[in-house]
Amino acid sequence: MNLLSIATPRLNSLFLTLVVLFLTVYLLHNVARSRNQISTIRLASLSSRLNKKLVRLNLVALFILLGFMAIGVMFGDFPVPKVEALFTALWDRDSEFNFVINSIRSPRVVVAVLAGMCLASSGAIFQSLINNPLVSPDVIGVNSGAAVCAVILLAAGGQVTYLPFAAFIGAILTAMAVYILSWKRGVAGTRLVLVGIGINALLTAVVTFVQVRYPIERVMAAARWQAGTVFGATWDDVRILGSGFLILFPVAFFLLSRLRILQLGDETATALGSSVERDRLLLLTVGASLAAVAVAIVGPLGFVALMVPQAARLLTGAITGGSYIFTALLGGIFLLGADLIALHLFTPVMLPVGVITAALGGPYFLILLARYNRAI
Repeated sequence: MNLLSIATPRLNSLFLTLVVLFLTVYLLHNVARSRNQISTIRLASLSSRLNKKLVRLNLVALFILLGFMAIGVMFGDFPVPKVEALFTALWDRDSEFNFVINSIRSPRVVVAVLAGMCLASSGAIFQSLINNPLVSPDVIGVNSGAAVCAVILLAAGGQVTYLPFAAFIGAILTAMAVYILSWKRGVAGTRLVLVGIGINALLTAVVTFVQVRYPIERVMAAARWQAGTVFGATWDDVRILGSGFLILFPVAFFLLSRLRILQLGDETATALGSSVERDRLLLLTVGASLAAVAVAIVGPLGFVALMVPQAARLLTGAITGGSYIFTALLGGIFLLGADLIALHLFTPVMLPVGVITAALGGPYFLILLARYNRAI
């Protein structure tokens, strides 16, 4: 009877999540099929072109994201009236459900959204810069670098509270190592990918060695973190992720014009006045930092940075300011939706969200690889 009382709200939440997911795919697909309509906005002596289809896609994605956030706040193990749950999350801090809503559910929802947005934004930069749909921070070793530092910290007896900082440093150092080892009169995309895959394999082996070599009680926390989870998220995590996103995303957004120039090729970009290697290094640094901030908090989640930018590109085309915002929103939708499925799929067991992203991302990666092989 107790299991049934727990399972019922979870199954309701799972059903509602799946319905919203199917509705998401349907709405975004229909909006994406609509014709591009470009209008010009004039303000005094300034003018700007506006893609109405991208505006509609972003608005639909934003409303869907808010819907998922509402589901995440309303449903859980502890029974809370749905309207009161929303009211508590938005206004009422004196409610009897304040601890459940604002200390457990809300931080988890916000962390999932921010982490998904960071990872998707990072993946879009890497794939557009290297012009390869199979590239993402986790493929070239950024996630493994974070895992190495996290595992070594805990194996050496360090405190769990320092784990996010160690993971961030590891991710940044790995990105720098990949860039340096890929340098040969400049950085070629293919060479960077191959070096990244090699470093990723090496660092994965290091993580396995440390976990086997040291007592299990020391590295257990790192093992849980490696699975990728937003369980136990706090408002401190929200502040770290939010600060990183609010700093790095605008920087990446304003670098998109340089990114589009680099996509024309090194010779053309140089002829247009671009400092190719400086701009490439700057974009790689921003992309790696976005991934590092997310990985430091939620762990090395696989395939989010690989799948979401590809899905966004199918709907919007080439990367622009509007499509980059849409990619970030889609990343938040994907990771929060995956977390809701992980939370409610095998009631009363809660899975790490990394299990769901891997289950969805593995087959997608194989399909993408097959399509890429046929194309070449």
